Amino acid sequence: MENRPPLLPLQQSPEFARCLIAMGQLVTHHVCNSSGLSWQVQSKGIGGFGLVDLVTRGPVGNMEAWLQHWQQYHNTTPLLLNAPPCRSDLLRNHGFWPLITPVTLGITDLGGAQNMRSAMGQKWRNRLRRAEACKIKVKCYDLQDRHWLIATEDTQARQKGYRGYPAGFSTMFGQINPGQAKVFEAQYQGEIIAGIVVLLHRRMATWQIGHNLPEGRQLNAMNLLLWRAMCWLSERGYIQLDLGVLNGKDAEALTRFKLGIGANAQRQGGTWLYMNTLAPLARRLPSRLSGFRNFCGGEPETFKVSEPFS
Repeated sequence: MENRPPLLPLQQSPEFARCLIAMGQLVTHHVCNSSGLSWQVQSKGIGGFGLVDLVTRGPVGNMEAWLQHWQQYHNTTPLLLNAPPCRSDLLRNHGFWPLITPVTLGITDLGGAQNMRSAMGQKWRNRLRRAEACKIKVKCYDLQDRHWLIATEDTQARQKGYRGYPAGFSTMFGQINPGQAKVFEAQYQGEIIAGIVVLLHRRMATWQIGHNLPEGRQLNAMNLLLWRAMCWLSERGYIQLDLGVLNGKDAEALTRFKLGIGANAQRQGGTWLYMNTLAPLARRLPSRLSGFRNFCGGEPETFKVSEPFS
């Protein structure tokens, strides 16, 4: 069997590192050859902590092995770990303190068109058929500076008060990694009705931005765009499409839309803090208090496919 390298989520990819470095951020890549582990670290100032190291969706490899070795590569700077799926007792026993309950991501496996279509929810597939019956033109091209999707995203972020990557992240990603920030745009009767930005990183891709105008919603344009993007990616050898966080409480309709595509709900490992002064307390944390149910308020979400996002 071919020994292929592991899939790299966006935050652990070299494309991501190049982009952040170009934007003036400090990113360090570590490799532990003896265990085959790799992980990327962002170093940034966070109020109240000063300089903090941040590892998101890493390490890539065996978590137990990483916990045995990681301190050989780090100094005494506090470490925030947005952990991949793992057992909470492993992190607690190595001195990590739980901060934020795990998120759940929607990850779609890419393959043959028939298999991808079969994995969709029935209502999602019906909406796709209706969109395909319309005379919607879909264009795919490289993301350009001052693109309408970027301007719309920035405006909505300010209005709704949410924070993602720094302003200009997607544009810089495409500039530093030519051809790896793609726009899929839907047009109807000569007018733009919807668009998405997909970032490419090795054998994975990430749905970064998506906006649907009123006529796009009426014509199910977003269903068509995601489907065309999935087919485009699959034809070029991509293995998975990351659809981002599934939030059934604050973004229920969007979560149903992502699940309707056929996404797998992958619960992550939560956010943890390692500080030398806090580690002894974390190790003695009672098992009944070490889970996120106690610290962060709630059971993990369960997700069902229902009426899709429009």
